[in-house]
Amino acid sequence: MIPLHTLSAILPNSQWALPPADSAPPLSAAYTSDLLSDVMAHAPPDSALITLQAHRNTIAVASLVGIRIVILCHNRKPPKEMLEAARQETIALLITSASQYEASWRLHDAFCISTASP
Repeated sequence: MIPLHTLSAILPNSQWALPPADSAPPLSAAYTSDLLSDVMAHAPPDSALITLQAHRNTIAVASLVGIRIVILCHNRKPPKEMLEAARQETIALLITSASQYEASWRLHDAFCISTASP
């Protein structure tokens, strides 16, 4: 489990476009995809979505699945409509300079460390 607020320290050159609520429970998984139908079919709830898709449909799918944070890679900026949808659905948004591969690898590492701790 990874606390949501620690993600900005795990991912390089990251900034919150919409930070998580202080009471947000920790993440149990992450999923990487740009194909929203794939996300709907396979992403687990209570997870992070690592993607390049910066539009409000990403938030709609995240809400449907139960994803708590969308991580936008390669410094993609969310448009106003995406920010508003994320705010309404209480889904955090984090922007990082990392590629999807690097973001996935760093989160995988963080999950491995968190499960190895007593």
